[in-house]
Amino acid sequence: MIERLTADTGREPAPTTRELTPYLAPLTVPPVLRPVTDDVLRETEIALRPTWVRLHPQLPPTLMWGYDGQVPGPTIEVRRGRRVRIAWTNRIPKESEYPVTAVEVKRREKGPQPTTEPGRGGVEPDKNVAALPAWTVTHLHGAQTGGGNDGWTDNAVGPGDAQLSEYPNDHQAVQWWYHDHAMNITRWNVMAGLYGTYLVRDDEEDALHLPSGEREIPLLIADRNIDTDEDGRLNGRLLHKTLIVQNRNPETGKPVTIPFTGPYTTVNGRIWPYAEVDPAWYRFRLVNASNARIFHLVLIDEDGEPVPGIVHQIGSDGGLLPRPVPVGFDAELPDLTAAPAERFDLLIDFRALAGRTLRLVNKGPNRPAGEADPEGDVPYPDVLQFRVRDSCEEDTFELPEVLSGSFRRLTHDIPHGHRLILLTPPATKGGGGHPEIWEMTEIERPAGLRLPADGIVQVTGPDGTTKTYRRTARTFNDALGFTIGEGSHEQWSFLNLAPIEHPMHIHLADFQLLGRDAYDVTGFDPAAGGTRTPIRYDAGTAIPLAPNERGYKDVFRVPGNQMLRIMGRFDGAYGRFMYHCHLLEHEDMGMMRPFVVMPPEALKFSHDGAHDGHGHTG
Repeated sequence: MIERLTADTGREPAPTTRELTPYLAPLTVPPVLRPVTDDVLRETEIALRPTWVRLHPQLPPTLMWGYDGQVPGPTIEVRRGRRVRIAWTNRIPKESEYPVTAVEVKRREKGPQPTTEPGRGGVEPDKNVAALPAWTVTHLHGAQTGGGNDGWTDNAVGPGDAQLSEYPNDHQAVQWWYHDHAMNITRWNVMAGLYGTYLVRDDEEDALHLPSGEREIPLLIADRNIDTDEDGRLNGRLLHKTLIVQNRNPETGKPVTIPFTGPYTTVNGRIWPYAEVDPAWYRFRLVNASNARIFHLVLIDEDGEPVPGIVHQIGSDGGLLPRPVPVGFDAELPDLTAAPAERFDLLIDFRALAGRTLRLVNKGPNRPAGEADPEGDVPYPDVLQFRVRDSCEEDTFELPEVLSGSFRRLTHDIPHGHRLILLTPPATKGGGGHPEIWEMTEIERPAGLRLPADGIVQVTGPDGTTKTYRRTARTFNDALGFTIGEGSHEQWSFLNLAPIEHPMHIHLADFQLLGRDAYDVTGFDPAAGGTRTPIRYDAGTAIPLAPNERGYKDVFRVPGNQMLRIMGRFDGAYGRFMYHCHLLEHEDMGMMRPFVVMPPEALKFSHDGAHDGHGHTG
């Protein structure tokens, strides 16, 4: 069965062990909340409260924080164009214990890394994390709303205070999601349970007559770890355990760590649940709510073989795709790779599988891509089990050939500005021991310039032309770099100089992927902070876009040694926004930068000539 409740089952837990049994508890579905829409001056309060959650029947209750005291928070549902106000009210008492224990553990030379295991292994908890107050700010991820409503990372509120945000919801049907975004501590606040999903409905979606009601189910997937007591038994306490790969960074004196991944996968706040479904079509609204894990999901049968032909992706971050895309763990099909914060609108056809048992599993490693040596990696593949009932009334739904007739492909001929952003290796000169975002401005190569030079990068593009760029920003608090005229199109190019895959997120705007290009980045010298020889386009390595990457998106996977080119329009709102890596540890450690959107008429009066609303060409 599927529990559309937030309360626990009430069963007494079995004795806790280091190994939990998969598929003991039913999948829970968050309740639907439809905010007041008849009077825009009235707000809907969503209160953040402490709560005790049974993550698994074999665990004691876990202290968490939840929206409306639920983990995940309620599914908020609105109609397109219905403006709502939400008061995100912090009702967490001042004296509340912080619900996450944080430790950093040393890397092992051989065997499974300690982050694949529960428990602290005797390491003392970080006292600074334990002392954190309930300081929170909510970001509605994907929303087109003014900068004052976006959940600016510094504008967090304490107990008893409220964040009042207004959302126009003037957007095609879409799945957004909301989560904490507090400066420096997002990784722990989200792990504590502060996340939920948000659906916008419209007439175009209604006309498709997609599975709905009991057959439309949100799936919020997140990995977690659990602490143990002195006897090695799981105690239910949330554990943020990260791996130290370098004892101390010589410039900051702080340990260098890998972002969090944990051994246990939760779906809608429960570890490895099961769902009883009819032999019929279902719609699943999936979001990867993990800190850093990139899932490679596949649906398998009782023999562990992929089930072909039954999973279709119909939407991504920004709404419906133009046409359905079959997905699967097959060389002929695009796979279902979900980076943190990506969303997937999926249809699964269970009609021919009556009486069968299927499993959704993670075929990827138990770590962020490129972040750790795979030697000794021990993945826990379990995610969710489907138990297909023997029969039901005949399902007459038919998969549409066309989903969104309103979708239009963006092309490079649209007048646009261009921004170049570099994603640097962790050990780059002057950095904090973690990857950074570098904003680059094209310059004429100065006469007599000797390379390498700190902050100077040369790039040879597909046409063979070599251009010289100067770094203009690298940390969140560096001077504002990007000012954009509202309504303008921009191409942003992310060039990743390291093997670490980064899911980049830009607030406010929807983008389309234009292309992925391979680059030889060996000319970049991290120790010097610049290039010895130009970074060069690799004409011999073609990287086609997958069909399910061709919709509107706001999170973009940028693997190492690639340049990802995207284009979008910054419209519908003004103000100060952010873009950042959505590996939450990277975001908290500085991979985040501001940008401003203002009326182009006002931008003409700017005293800074670089802020012309068009970016630099490249």
